Amino acid sequence: MPIDDFSLYLITDRRQIGDRRLVEVVRRALEGGVKAVQLREKDLPGDELYRLAVELRLLTSLFSARLIINDRPDIALAVEADGVHIGVNSLPVAAVRRILGKDKIIGYSAHAIDEALTAQTNGADFVTFGPVYFTPSKADYGTPCGVNKLAAATSVLHIPVLALGGISEAGIPEVLTAKVQGVAVISAIMAAADPRAAAASLLKKIEEHA
Repeated sequence: MPIDDFSLYLITDRRQIGDRRLVEVVRRALEGGVKAVQLREKDLPGDELYRLAVELRLLTSLFSARLIINDRPDIALAVEADGVHIGVNSLPVAAVRRILGKDKIIGYSAHAIDEALTAQTNGADFVTFGPVYFTPSKADYGTPCGVNKLAAATSVLHIPVLALGGISEAGIPEVLTAKVQGVAVISAIMAAADPRAAAASLLKKIEEHA
């Protein structure tokens, strides 16, 4: 499924928003131009995650934006989300495709080129690849891959690649030299004092260097 509107892909993390509501932070990001949101609150119980997904589905629909649910095809189907994002410890891509059907999006978190190629072969629609730079959320995945490895991944993959990991506005020009389709961010928007302004500024930088 095409993901032409994934140039800026927002991944949620309520640990970075202070005393604000996650839904309100996402709303501000959508007002700033974000068109794709991944709900990634891994530690939430299923019932709480479902209720949050319902709110975000309503909100993203208002902005004609995509909603991707992390690792939970059941919740994605229940709230009529646009797809699921999975990784090495999730159900296999092919199994998720059988659950979701052909019209939903499947994203895959890849940390190595062979892993990304396997995801592509098994039917993933896109991959996030990284971490490109150091970020605490991806510290368990070892040394950042850097832009050269990111470029190597985009050169061999036929599905879209989104750069992920420690990407700030200042890093976007370098990241885009790797010919990625977009950038995935967490703290650059979620931790920003003004998520709307942060999103708009990131998108402007992406457009300038695309």
